[in-house]
Amino acid sequence: MPNQSVSELSHFLLTVGVLLSTARFFGEIARRFNLPAVLGEILAGIVLGPTVFGTISPEWYTVLFPSSGGARHALDAFTTLSVVLFLMVSGMEIELSTVFRQGTSALIIGAASMVVPFGIAFITALVFPDLVGFEQEVSLPLFAAFFATALSVSALPVISRILMDLDLHRSDMGVLSLAVAALNDLCGWIILGVIFGVIGVPGSGKLPLGNVIALTIAFAVFVLTVGRWLVDRLLPWLQAYTSWPGSVLSASIAAALFAGAFTEWLGIHAVMGAFLVGIAIGESRHLRRQTRVIISDFVSYFFAPLFFASIGLRINFVEGFDLKVVVTIFIIAGIGKVFGAGLAARATGLPARESFAMGFMLNARGAMEVIVGTLALEYGLIHARTYEALVIMAIATSLLASTTVQYFITRKTSKNIAAFVHPSLFRSPLAAQTAYEAIQELSALASSEAKLDSRVIQEAVWKRECIMATGLENGVAVPHARLDNLEKAVVAIGISPQGIDFDAPDGSRAHVVILFLTPAQDEGIQLDLLADVAKRFAKPLSEEQITAMKTFTEFLAFIRLGPEESL
Repeated sequence: MPNQSVSELSHFLLTVGVLLSTARFFGEIARRFNLPAVLGEILAGIVLGPTVFGTISPEWYTVLFPSSGGARHALDAFTTLSVVLFLMVSGMEIELSTVFRQGTSALIIGAASMVVPFGIAFITALVFPDLVGFEQEVSLPLFAAFFATALSVSALPVISRILMDLDLHRSDMGVLSLAVAALNDLCGWIILGVIFGVIGVPGSGKLPLGNVIALTIAFAVFVLTVGRWLVDRLLPWLQAYTSWPGSVLSASIAAALFAGAFTEWLGIHAVMGAFLVGIAIGESRHLRRQTRVIISDFVSYFFAPLFFASIGLRINFVEGFDLKVVVTIFIIAGIGKVFGAGLAARATGLPARESFAMGFMLNARGAMEVIVGTLALEYGLIHARTYEALVIMAIATSLLASTTVQYFITRKTSKNIAAFVHPSLFRSPLAAQTAYEAIQELSALASSEAKLDSRVIQEAVWKRECIMATGLENGVAVPHARLDNLEKAVVAIGISPQGIDFDAPDGSRAHVVILFLTPAQDEGIQLDLLADVAKRFAKPLSEEQITAMKTFTEFLAFIRLGPEESL
């Protein structure tokens, strides 16, 4: 920043420090109440912005957050960098291979959860534009197209967090929800990229519309094909010959910035390029989950809070508040997503409770909706009252999602693993050295109790393992599958003193491998068992605990006592 004076530099650093510390403080408070941190970070910005601080002390607000000058320009640039990197991390959460492996279920639910809310929102915006805050400065069809697309996206990071908090991210319902949310976000951002391309980046040159659309589609195809291939070749080289994880982190950010610069030049905003690069990086089979977590934490604990706190600095949420617009957008969003996704999930064979749990989960908009609204505000597509309604809707649906999902999946008589374990289905030590061998060994062990051929069991469990690895933190893995012609739930246990790599998020090797087999229509048994295991193994296993589980009786004593009493 060579053109800034010392006072401007000090001013910028002070502003960033206040924003970051306040955002993290409010974010931690939100987590204490089992809420997504992003909600607290947005609230921090509202408190620091014109809504609260600017109203209480306008003079000091102007001093700390000037509307012009070098410090303000630097802050705007920094928050733009923050949202670009956040979209890169969001892209890394999308696993296209998972979508494809889910087959027609993901495609059917994904299509319904996009088409239904899109159609309802588009018609509403055209017929009753004032109800959703339309202003005359832009074309009504263009506004309607944006509005419909904005209400079609989901918040993959929020959905992932809800599933992890409820210990459901490895369940069939959880994996399918993530696949559908990924499909929603990918389609939504491509459509938004085209819409933003029609308008053009504010203050920049604009290519002809046909060129923008063609280049946007070509770039997306290139990144998701050739780009994925290049990442797959580069990552092993970085991990073998450079410092880990710093080199992967630097290369990922650099690639996102290069792609962002290109899409910004196209006129579809830098976030689009970063998002696509994030998908390409996240899809690589060489990217360890531990590396993914490191990159995500780096962005989520520094850059993301700055962007979400800066949202509150943009407008006064009291002056522009329009209850009619807020209520309309909230109702349209809920009806479209919950019924579109829920009914489609039911049609694909998912149990009723899980289907509507998925519908409410996909209705969580969180950070993605806020980003979409912020970009539309910058482009002049929407104004304050629609922007506020989108932010409020994003917060409300995220809060509602966690509560409703718990209601739908929590039953009065939940099952626990202790009720299903049996001496004949316990093996210590496992002979297996790999995840595939462990599944093969435990499938053979479970075949007699399940009254199914071991190869049928092995194929189903390994197919599920290939969709998403089932390694949990703290040395536990939970390979599982739902099976037709299975009369009751079957649980087989294996102990591996040396540990087996099931690609756990914390990089730990699985010393306890628990194979679940449940009937195709198990009405929640699989969810109960997965949640129960996550709770019982909430702390890392010590070497003494692992070596002590040589017999079935010793293992049963451990899970009955729980992690704290066993230490």
